[in-house]
Amino acid sequence: MNPIETASPLHQQMITWRHWLHQHPELSFKELKTSDYIAQILTSLDIPFVRGIAVTGIVATIKGTEDGDHIGLRADMDALPILEANDFAHKSLHEGHMHGCGHDGHSTMLLGAAAYLIKNNQFKGTVHCIFQPAEEGDAGAKVMIDEGLFERFPCKEVYGMHNWPGLAAGEFAVHDTAVMAAVRTFDIKITGHGGHAAMPDKVTDPIVASAQLITALQSIISRNKSPFKSAVLSITKINAGHAHNVIPDDVNISGTIRYYHNEDGDMLLKRMGEVIDGICATFGTKGELTLVNHYPATINTPEHAGYAAQAASDVVGAEHVQRDLHPSMAAEDFGYMLEALPGAYIWVGNGEGEGGCMLHNAHYDFNDDVSALGASYWVKLVQNRLA
Repeated sequence: MNPIETASPLHQQMITWRHWLHQHPELSFKELKTSDYIAQILTSLDIPFVRGIAVTGIVATIKGTEDGDHIGLRADMDALPILEANDFAHKSLHEGHMHGCGHDGHSTMLLGAAAYLIKNNQFKGTVHCIFQPAEEGDAGAKVMIDEGLFERFPCKEVYGMHNWPGLAAGEFAVHDTAVMAAVRTFDIKITGHGGHAAMPDKVTDPIVASAQLITALQSIISRNKSPFKSAVLSITKINAGHAHNVIPDDVNISGTIRYYHNEDGDMLLKRMGEVIDGICATFGTKGELTLVNHYPATINTPEHAGYAAQAASDVVGAEHVQRDLHPSMAAEDFGYMLEALPGAYIWVGNGEGEGGCMLHNAHYDFNDDVSALGASYWVKLVQNRLA
């Protein structure tokens, strides 16, 4: 029997919590109502907590009946700037904002585990439940760490979990090492000298240079990396010009690179700079590469991945714990926590049917049927690690 059974009173309470969170999505560092709501639940459960780390972050602490090690469990709680396309009763009430990645479910699973553990604290040590803001691009994990998270709440190890559409409900996936890629976002400005579209010989055309550059950048990975090692370079935004008959002065290009190993990231950036310089020299333009944002790769410690796999197996059986799935090229700021401490980040299946469409999709919804399993995983992990 799992600590939190499906359709149990606690699971039903978790669904209520999750639906409220889904209805009230808030963006990075603006999770004010979200933070208030989580604080209200923790207060009702008589769980002590500290607020205000990284603006809206919360750390709740549950002590066992005996002294021992301290471990951290992390859930993210911010939403995305997406106009929700669902029409169910718990649809977002904040137009243009949506829990399109399941952070409402992540916070709910950790709250459910906390509700169980505060009443069943026969373990040796302390659990810090970390409710983190601003995962979606603003590195809330790094801000929490920079503000002294692990000095104020020392942990021997730290764990995270994300729902995963496409992985069957009732299954978990655990990677021994790489789980999610590093990401660096970039802007490139190509500057020329604009003029009349009928007189291209009188201008230095940044559009032609940019077209050549975008094509050339795609060759970096295919011609500089082994085909057996993964990396991605994607151009995602191009802005230039305002009229049909005017060649503009400049073009702005944006995108991301993704990789698992720092040396690959260094190589990609070096080659990007060289390609930009070469193309711009050829076409008489100037190029400027600016790095905007960075998340490190999320890399599990093999030992702690093993602990995570064992806890997941205790919940659903070893046959339902996938150990050989490919890592994802998506990024996750939990990588900062795994740079600071050993630990593991795992996936819980969100299913493929209703509620199982892909992350960051306007029709996405976290699958409430799996929240009891996720919360039970947290409980088993605590019981195993603090036995």
